[in-house]
Amino acid sequence: MFQIESIRFVIEPWAIAVIVVIAVAFIAFAIYWGIQAHKRQVAAGREELVGRTAVVQQGLNPKGIVFIEGERWAAVSEEGRVKTGEEVVITRVEGLMLYVVRKQQRG
Repeated sequence: MFQIESIRFVIEPWAIAVIVVIAVAFIAFAIYWGIQAHKRQVAAGREELVGRTAVVQQGLNPKGIVFIEGERWAAVSEEGRVKTGEEVVITRVEGLMLYVVRKQQRG
């Protein structure tokens, strides 16, 4: 008959300690950042658009399209015509329509 040799794997105690320390540190880090994320106020949605600057993508006469944070929005100029490429500031949001005024140039 065949005889199979038994192989013994031995894990050193220091290796186990290192792995446990790394695992505990990772879990503590994940819990800490999870708690921090829950404490932060949400910075998204329509309310956060007021006061932000957008670029006119399709001239406002008074309606057109503006581009903000990678999104195209329908907009209405509260000050008359605004040319393509100009910057505007969002004054209010009603539904999916942004109301904007021309950004004041400093100088």
